[in-house]
Amino acid sequence: MSSGPWTDLERPPLRQAALRSALAVGADTWRTIDVVAETASTNADLVARAQAGEEAGAVLIADSQNGGRGRLGRAWTVPPRSALTFSVLLRPAAPVETWGWLSLVAGVAVTDALVRVCGLPASLKWPNDVLVPATGPAPADYAGGRLKIAGILAEASGPAVVIGIGLNVTQDASELPVPTATSLRLAGSATTDRDTVLRAVLRALARRLGEFERAVTTGDGAGRSGVAAAYRERCSTIGATVRAELPGGISRVGLADGVDDDGRLLLRLPGGSTQALAAADVVHVRNPETA
Repeated sequence: MSSGPWTDLERPPLRQAALRSALAVGADTWRTIDVVAETASTNADLVARAQAGEEAGAVLIADSQNGGRGRLGRAWTVPPRSALTFSVLLRPAAPVETWGWLSLVAGVAVTDALVRVCGLPASLKWPNDVLVPATGPAPADYAGGRLKIAGILAEASGPAVVIGIGLNVTQDASELPVPTATSLRLAGSATTDRDTVLRAVLRALARRLGEFERAVTTGDGAGRSGVAAAYRERCSTIGATVRAELPGGISRVGLADGVDDDGRLLLRLPGGSTQALAAADVVHVRNPETA
């Protein structure tokens, strides 16, 4: 029996020609779009292309990614054609000190698409995990009854930045890596067509990145841009009691009091002081006394 990409008609391969036609003309476009059947990591591939001189605006999509990485170098794999795994190459005009916002901007773009096309009330867990409401009991002490549906990883390479996005689409519960994850199918999305969702995400990403660049290069500042306001509005971490796991094995519990103009999470500690976190693993804590 054939085991080609069209064997499972519920998980068809993406069509490069159709995506290029849809996303290379008009507003919110990308310079070039490539679809590959399989690769280890779209981020690693685009970083190599950036180092070889590739211009901004390239998108690389893999129907199967067998060596993907999440934050802190964690492995991330999914069944072939069950998710959207792709990366985009940027050469930002924004000052390098604002680049920390780029992955947050990407998170806003993903929520734009999930709300508009999928009908899901998506939110963000700082810094850039995309969450949707659980359709059944959620694991205790995670994120207020919400589960992770997408993750984002940004990597700088000289004057270039590569942003990778992994969005779960048709996985069932047995195919998810952790109990705190979900997929569009399990969340009750209005569509699980990967082509439709991908187009919506890439258009939203182009639009939000353009908005960010205009704000920064005209002097408004990253933290005062419209996309930063949208991030704060959609960030479910703000206002929650959280446990932050910091580098070096340090743990802090406090109230997430906001996100500052540098994209850092402001953690109000029990003694009343505030710590600005640039990097941490954050868990939303339902019962602070058991953290």
